[in-house]
Amino acid sequence: MFEQVGATVASSRSPSVSPYTRRSRNQRQLSLFSDLESPLSPTQQPDPLDNHGEIFTRRWVVELILDLVGYDAADALVDRVAVEPACGHGAFLLPMAERLIESCRLHGRTLSDATGAIRAYDLLAANVDATRTAVAALLIRNEVEPRTARKLAEAWIVQDDFLLGERDEVAADFVIGNPPYVRLEDIPAARSNAYREMCPTMGGRADIFVGFYEQGLHSLKPGGRLAYICADRWMRNSYGKALRGLVAADYAVEAAITMHDVDAFEEQVAAYPAITVIRAGTQGRAAIADTTAAFGEAEAVALSRWFRQDESEPLHQPGVSAAWLNHWFTTQAGWPTGSPDRLALIVDLEERFPLLEDTGAKVGIGLASGADEVYVTKDSTVAEKARMLPMVMRGDLNSGEVDWSGHYLVNPWSPQGLVDLAEWPRLAAYFRRHWDVLASRNVGRRNPGREHRTIDRVIEGLQQRPKLLLADMSRRIWPVLDKGEFYPHHNLYWIHEDESDWDLEVLGGLLLSDVAELFISTYCVRMRGGTLRFQAQYLRRIRVPQFSAINSEARDALKVAFRARDVSAATEVALQLYGIPQIPS
Repeated sequence: MFEQVGATVASSRSPSVSPYTRRSRNQRQLSLFSDLESPLSPTQQPDPLDNHGEIFTRRWVVELILDLVGYDAADALVDRVAVEPACGHGAFLLPMAERLIESCRLHGRTLSDATGAIRAYDLLAANVDATRTAVAALLIRNEVEPRTARKLAEAWIVQDDFLLGERDEVAADFVIGNPPYVRLEDIPAARSNAYREMCPTMGGRADIFVGFYEQGLHSLKPGGRLAYICADRWMRNSYGKALRGLVAADYAVEAAITMHDVDAFEEQVAAYPAITVIRAGTQGRAAIADTTAAFGEAEAVALSRWFRQDESEPLHQPGVSAAWLNHWFTTQAGWPTGSPDRLALIVDLEERFPLLEDTGAKVGIGLASGADEVYVTKDSTVAEKARMLPMVMRGDLNSGEVDWSGHYLVNPWSPQGLVDLAEWPRLAAYFRRHWDVLASRNVGRRNPGREHRTIDRVIEGLQQRPKLLLADMSRRIWPVLDKGEFYPHHNLYWIHEDESDWDLEVLGGLLLSDVAELFISTYCVRMRGGTLRFQAQYLRRIRVPQFSAINSEARDALKVAFRARDVSAATEVALQLYGIPQIPS
C-alpha cells in the first residue's frame, strides 16, 4: 500500500559494496537532524490531508507475495523477524499476523514469545491506531487474552519514519510490503534532503520507494529476503541506476513478476507495478514472470506453486508466463524487458557467445558539436576545403545504403588538436560570424580562447574507415555500410572491425537478423509508437559468434542477405549459427 512510513531498521550485515556502503549510525545522525529536531518533531508532523502515496494491495496479491518471500506458517515464524515498512491499514500486516498465529499453533509456541517477530511502521498516527486496533481484534478472535493482544499490537506497530527513524539494531529475515509512491519533489524540502542524506541511491528525480528499497535491503540479515510490490520504473530508468548497482553488488534477485495490467490494488492506479523478491546473498537462479489482465487469485496460486516447487519447465497458462533464468542481470544498466521465454533465451545466448566488442569489433557514437546550426552545413564553401568533412546524417540511411544528403562538418580539428584559426582565414571568418553562438555554449564558456571547439573531438581516421552505421532511433536494428567516405553525426552509432578479421557485410547480416533485434528490443528503451532508442551500451550487449567460427557458406549467405536487406534470410542463417530453433514471442 504505497504509504509514507516507518522507522530505520539498520543492518547487522556489512555489505561489501563500494559506493553504497552506509556510514555509521552516529555519523549519519550528526548531519541528518541538523535541521530536524526528530523524525516526527512538531514542525515535521505529516499533514493527514497530504498525499502520502497510499494505495492498498488486494488480499490475494499479498498472499502471493508472502508465499514468494517464504513467510510460511510451516516455518517457526516466532523465531524470525519480519519488517513491514509501510503498514497503512494492515493490508500486509493482518495476513502476516494470521500466518504467525498459525505457525505458533503448528510449532507449539505461544504468541507471548512473538513480541519481536514483527516490526511495522507508519508515519501517520491514524494508520498506526487503525492497524493496532485491527491486529488486536484479530488476535482476540484467535483466543488471545485482550490485554496481551493490545500489548502485542503496540509492540509490533509503531509510528515512525522508516527512512529516518532511529531504532535498536534489527536484522530482518523478511522485509515485506508496498512502499510509498511519492516523488521527492512533492515532499517538504527538509525531509526530502534528509531522505537523500540517509539513502545515497535516491538520486535525481527518484521516487521515495527507492529509499525504501535501500533501507529494506540494508535491514536484511544474510539470507534474508525482501519482497515488495512497487512501480517497476526503477528497474530501467536513470534514477534507479544506483539502486540497481546496489542490488547487483550485494544481493540476489530471486523473482521479478511484471503486473502492469493486473487489478492488484483496491483502486485503479497507473503505477506499472511489479513484485520483486531480493535475497541478501550470492546470485543464483532467478524466476521471471509476466502477467496479463486475466491474472487473478487462481493464477497467483499456480504461480506460487510453480515457484516454490522450483519447477525447471516454464509456466504457460492464461494470465501468466514464467521461466527460470540461470542468473540475473548483474549490471547498473537498465534491466531487460520481454517475455520470460525471450529473457531466458537472452540468458542462454549470453552464456554461450561473446560480447560484440570481445570479437574484435568496436562500437562508438558520432560527433556532437553543441551547435549544429553552425558546424553542420550543406554549403561546402564556408571554409577551406580541408576543413570541410563530409558528414552522414540519420536520414541518409533509410534505404539501406548511404544516400548522402550533402552535409558537411565544419571541422575545427587537426590530428594535432584544435586548429589555429590564424592559419585558416575562411574558417576564422565563418566562426567570427557565429562567435556569439559558439561562446555561449557550455563547452565554449569552459574553454576561453578555444570557443570554436566542438563538444567531441574528431576521431582521426574514422571517416576513411569502413564501418557499419546505425541510427539512434529506429523501429528495428538497421545496419548500413559506409565504405569509408563519411564522418558520422551524433545521431548515428558506428561499428568497425578493431584488430580482427571481421567482414563488415557478414557482421551486418548478423546485426540485421532478428537475433540481434532480440538483444536490442530487450535492452533498449522503447519510445512511444514502438521506436527503439539505441545507445552504445546496448549495442555492446549484443552477443555474436567469433568470425572464425562462421563457415564460408554462412558468411556468403549473410553477405547476400545484408546487401538485399533481407531480414528473413539473415535471421535464418543466424538461427543456425546461434543453435536455436526460433525466437519466442
